[in-house]
Amino acid sequence: MGRADARRARQASTRRGRAKQKKRGIRRFFTWKKILGTFLGVCLLGILAFVGLYLYVDIPSFNKEAEAQSNVYKYADGKVLARVGAVNREKVSLDRIPVPVQHTFVAAENKTFYDDSGVDLKGTLRGVLNTLQGKGKQGGSTITQQYVKNYFLSQEQTVSRKLKEIVISLKVDNKYDKNDILLGYINTSYYGRGAYGIQAAAQAYYGVDVDKLTVSQGAYLASLLQAPSQYDWAQATDAGKKLVQERWAYTLDNMVEMKWLSPADRAKQTFQKPQAPKPLPGMGGQTGYLVEAAKNELIADGVDEKQLAAGGWTITLGIQQDKQKELEKAVKTKLSDDLNPDKRSVDADAQVGAASVDPETGHVVAMYGGAGYTKHYVNNATRADYQPASTFKPLILAAALEKQAQTQDGATITPNTMYSGRNRRPVVGGTIPFAPPNEDERTYGDITVQEATNNSVNAVFAQMGQDVGLDEVKKTAVSLGLDGSRMEVKPAMTLGTMGASPLQMAGAYATLDAHGKKITPALVTKAVHGTEAEHKLKDPVGDRVLSRKTADTLTSVLKGVVNDGTAKEAVENADYKAAGKTGTSDDNKSAWFVGYTPKLVTAVGMFGEAAKTEGKIAQGAQVTLKGTGGGGRVNGGGYPAKIWADYTEAATGDSSADFDLETAIGAGAPPANTPPPRNTPSPPPTPPQQTPSQTPSHSSLPPSQPPQQTPSSPPQQTPSSPPPSSGTPPPDGGGNATGGNGNGNGGGNGNGGGNQGAGNNQN
Repeated sequence: MGRADARRARQASTRRGRAKQKKRGIRRFFTWKKILGTFLGVCLLGILAFVGLYLYVDIPSFNKEAEAQSNVYKYADGKVLARVGAVNREKVSLDRIPVPVQHTFVAAENKTFYDDSGVDLKGTLRGVLNTLQGKGKQGGSTITQQYVKNYFLSQEQTVSRKLKEIVISLKVDNKYDKNDILLGYINTSYYGRGAYGIQAAAQAYYGVDVDKLTVSQGAYLASLLQAPSQYDWAQATDAGKKLVQERWAYTLDNMVEMKWLSPADRAKQTFQKPQAPKPLPGMGGQTGYLVEAAKNELIADGVDEKQLAAGGWTITLGIQQDKQKELEKAVKTKLSDDLNPDKRSVDADAQVGAASVDPETGHVVAMYGGAGYTKHYVNNATRADYQPASTFKPLILAAALEKQAQTQDGATITPNTMYSGRNRRPVVGGTIPFAPPNEDERTYGDITVQEATNNSVNAVFAQMGQDVGLDEVKKTAVSLGLDGSRMEVKPAMTLGTMGASPLQMAGAYATLDAHGKKITPALVTKAVHGTEAEHKLKDPVGDRVLSRKTADTLTSVLKGVVNDGTAKEAVENADYKAAGKTGTSDDNKSAWFVGYTPKLVTAVGMFGEAAKTEGKIAQGAQVTLKGTGGGGRVNGGGYPAKIWADYTEAATGDSSADFDLETAIGAGAPPANTPPPRNTPSPPPTPPQQTPSQTPSHSSLPPSQPPQQTPSSPPQQTPSSPPPSSGTPPPDGGGNATGGNGNGNGGGNGNGGGNQGAGNNQN
């Protein structure tokens, strides 16, 4: 080897030595032996910990919720309203459950049930991780795990409870036969409608004993277990109905996969809708409505449905027994006593719902749900499928005042702003033609917003809704508690064509009575489960959603409806201060009065609901109220206002109380300068009367006083639209001058536009 070769060999040896030394430094910390040893050590510790846990945790006795208790419902004063228990459960043996129905539960929840060890480690690990991350309830449990949770543990979502569930499930699977575990699961599960166990569920949903259940029915009951309330066909939303049908199909498809159902038999299966719910025993009269509404409210407030159904709760309502009796009495004396279904079939179709709210606390102090929970299952006080009609109009004015909206000619909208009240006057400024009729096709001249509210003039509020902006109107209505999903942003919404419940309308008007603070009516005032801490309820009095000026101005305006408007006749002899609004929907299918005093807000809705199927009209369909009680058209100023007035008279404590209003406009605020009587010669008041050439919508006349005009005055332009150019007729089809009596029509009477399909919602 030459010198050069020797030098290169030495250099290579040096490089290898340096690399070796470098590797030794890293390997001191990370060698494959150390990594493997650490991994095996962790695994060993985990195994030892699990073995210790397995030896330490025994199969416990059944939990207290497996022995369900009654729930006690109380009036506001602590007196017992109802005891709801013993739990609706009837255990059955496995041989009473058809084998295909047994398979529906396995197919829906745990296809590997007959072969697994009782635990789905993969799904359980996912559930533990999700619990640690605060993601709430997660799936992944086997039937054995769910049975253990139902019968031996609690419904709480904690890591410790989940680990106990795993250990106990392994022991249960080792100790008991699979059929015993399946039977226990089917018998202890909660199916909704107060039904525990498959026998109670079979009766509650299909009216049959468990041994008569079909595969299709079994698949529905198995699907229910994932979300009983959401999937109950009687109360499910469209989305819920779609989801439960998808889960029903998923269950049957899994049965085919497991060879428990042939493809041919699968193809024959059709979804069988369950029967309407039947009320529980002892829930007659108004009691059932109150209990069911309280239960639904608690579930919406976060109380676990299964825990609530298991019992052990003491639930106090805001219902005041004296007011509740007075409300029931008012319905009887002012409506029910007039009804004679044997003589007039329409009388059988009349339904009433009412909700009364304390605006200071937000608590519901009285509720009327219908003729009786065992006679008419649907609670008319909480149903939201009928139009509120003109009781919606104040919400349009609230949006206008809150947003300081302007008319088409630039005048700021106030109770004194002038509008054209001409019948079927086309709305100006919109993209959809809309020209709604007024009540009885009555035409008004140029009138103030106050007068339009008193007389519920559709033409005015249809135009006002366009002036404010329909999106803004909806935004305001939703902020006051109405359901935006039922509200289609179209011109017809200005006439209250969406659905709303008496409870929702009471909340909206209670917000006005509370000077703009959001009131979300609450039936439950306190809920305690056994010896546990009291469930924290949401405060029904929320943040301000309207300025006090807007809310108080609305109250001032609505005093005019009671004193000089559509509700005057019903409440004219009252010795208390009140405000409110009437409403009557298209085809007379609903009639309303929503009114309030300084201390009490009550909404009364009357609904036409077919009592039985006749021809093409199905039972439960919305029908007209016309002819009810032997009269003609039913309007909000009739039965609803009379019920309201009779109840309010009896329920109002201090009749001398007055509204504390911070406003200088509206019927409840007398003007600073009172004009002289109409047609009476007099010096002009201060400020001076506007000249005939002035635009009426800029007027600041006091409420209930139309603009003064001389007989020779030319017709005024339509106030809510820009002045037409010379030779062009005004947008409403002609001049609409106010005559000496404030009601004269001048000029033509053309429509100039079509209807958008609005209902003839009036007063």
